[in-house]
Amino acid sequence: MSAFGIPVDRELDACGLKCPLPILRAKKALSEMVSGQTLRITATDSGSVGDFQLFAKQTGNTLLAQSEDANGVFGFVLRRK
Repeated sequence: MSAFGIPVDRELDACGLKCPLPILRAKKALSEMVSGQTLRITATDSGSVGDFQLFAKQTGNTLLAQSEDANGVFGFVLRRK
């Protein structure tokens, strides 16, 4: 279960990575998953907010949730198409 209350099948820590690495790592992780599975990503790159929104639209995966904590860590949950 993720911090969003959404069950996740896999987690990816992309903290400390700059664009485009969080997206590339997420893309690779999703390619190893089956349709309907969920991936939680944590990242520190502020550009990842827009990147993951656009990534979801372009790939057909669903962005279920996103957040930012007090330490500047962004969280995302994607469902594989």
